[in-house]
Amino acid sequence: MSRIAKRAIPIPDKVDLTVDESCLTVKGPKGEISLKLQAPVTAREEDGTVYLDAPEDDMMLAGTMNALFYNNIVGVTEGYSKTLNLIGVGYRAQMRGSTLDLNLGFSHPVEYAPPEGVTLTTPSQTEIVVSGADKQKVGQVASEIRSYRPPEPYKGKGVRYSDEHVLRKEAKKK
Repeated sequence: MSRIAKRAIPIPDKVDLTVDESCLTVKGPKGEISLKLQAPVTAREEDGTVYLDAPEDDMMLAGTMNALFYNNIVGVTEGYSKTLNLIGVGYRAQMRGSTLDLNLGFSHPVEYAPPEGVTLTTPSQTEIVVSGADKQKVGQVASEIRSYRPPEPYKGKGVRYSDEHVLRKEAKKK
């Protein structure tokens, strides 16, 4: 039996919840997110708390839906953010309007336009902050930016998450 599937999710005061038959929509100060429930999972609201129910053999799916819905609640109230660092000589980032311009050692600059609901900021030339209400979108955008120049193991140059540790390899010996 899944404990996460049984977990009751309290709804904060500043969040509006709409419960349809197969969709949960939350609206808060940071935005609005909808979650489409999978077939056997149902939702019910009682006294400002949401419960997700499912048959005994579909409790794993109910646990997944519970975790996704909880992430949506946190996203519309607090939001999510990831920080990327650019490490390397001449690597820099800057915002031009809503487009991110990256100089990553290629012969051309790389331009990245974020999807709707995700905000990019550059506090310094070597730092990018990806923020938004949807945890999945924030992680996807950060991963796409990192994929332009992932950190390499010999010198450690590239785009990496701020909390990422890159294992360094020893150079070839003569």
